Amino acid sequence: MRSNRQGLIIWFQHMKNIKQLKRYGHLIAVSRELRYAVIYFDQEEIEDYVIKIERLPFVSKVDYSYKPFVRREFDNTKIDKAKEYDYKMGI
Repeated sequence: MRSNRQGLIIWFQHMKNIKQLKRYGHLIAVSRELRYAVIYFDQEEIEDYVIKIERLPFVSKVDYSYKPFVRREFDNTKIDKAKEYDYKMGI
């Protein structure tokens, strides 16, 4: 059974604290230059994890990822006739 997941973007102060962040969820990406990490959690438990992670002394800020709330189905749009003609001409 697959659960709904949501990411958190966690801004931290030092790279050495990544090991501590790995314990909380599934670590996806880390930026050394901008000092943030993307960690995924189950949506039902995310509020509890936000409270725990914000309490850590090396965490600057915690942001939510809005990916689960963005629509992924797109309506069929009408193709511009001028562009369609240009594509057929090879321009």
